[in-house]
Amino acid sequence: MKIKDIFFRVALAFSFLLQVILLRSPSFADNQHWPNRPIHIIVPLPAGSAADTVARLIGSNLSARLGQPVIVNNQAGASGELGTTQIARSDPDGNTLGIATTTTLVTAPILNADISYNALNDFVPIAMVGYSPYVLVVNPAVAAKSVKDYIALAKSKAGSLSYSSVGEASLAHLAAELFAKMAGVQLNEIPYKSSTQAVIDLLAGRIDSQFGILTTTHQYIKDGKLTALGVTTLSRVPEFPEIPTISESGLPGYEASLWIAIIAPAKTPPEIVARLNAEINNTLSQQETRTHLFDQAIIADPSSTSELHDRIEGDLQKWKDLATKGGLLR
Repeated sequence: MKIKDIFFRVALAFSFLLQVILLRSPSFADNQHWPNRPIHIIVPLPAGSAADTVARLIGSNLSARLGQPVIVNNQAGASGELGTTQIARSDPDGNTLGIATTTTLVTAPILNADISYNALNDFVPIAMVGYSPYVLVVNPAVAAKSVKDYIALAKSKAGSLSYSSVGEASLAHLAAELFAKMAGVQLNEIPYKSSTQAVIDLLAGRIDSQFGILTTTHQYIKDGKLTALGVTTLSRVPEFPEIPTISESGLPGYEASLWIAIIAPAKTPPEIVARLNAEINNTLSQQETRTHLFDQAIIADPSSTSELHDRIEGDLQKWKDLATKGGLLR
């Protein structure tokens, strides 16, 4: 027998042995038959919140596509830390997923160095669901019809042009701080305990401007009660194409939006992650799903797992740098 034939037979035998070992491996067998029991989605925010609605919408579609019940568990508390920690500590078997937002995975870890999870190491990104763009709006009495007008006005009235914020170092607050830094202006922050009161005062002219959620302020814009200067996304929002971006209006590269995504515990098998990503992206391509999300002020935005990872990592660095240099960290 030739030497090459001997090597071939040894390689063939080794390949067969490896397949036997894999097939007998519990984890491999479990993954081959996944899902074989109910899937849980942990929501670190209260029932009735936008995150809760998203979990139930995605969960219902996943259940139909995967043939297993999808159960939504609300674990609210500590501004999302309680539920997010629960996601991180769950078994990485594909049967526990979680809702993540810019708040729970980005601003919360930035503001709280003692938080009990690591946004990059303790989770595996599954899929982006969508984002809620902000829009810079002003009371019509303010002499600004564009972003460039607003910047010029801020420079001429240093420190006196006001904007509302709800929550120190909240994303809306950070959006305003980023704008001021990039534009080289000083704005006057007026803190509020609720967005409702902030909008009331903005409409009444008691404050000048606000970085507000687009879908909740658009009716005021349509009715002429507020003037929209620019959205905070890098590209125009398809549902509101008439509103330019801040980036195209004088501050190239400016971007700030609140996103919501699906994650799982670290070490969840990659084949399960890939299957979930495909199923969720398929769901997000359906017009009915996009309409339901839009009703919750969310623009559907399917992504790959690597794109979601890069978004989380990029936002962590971006907002941490801004919060540190702006003296927002205590």
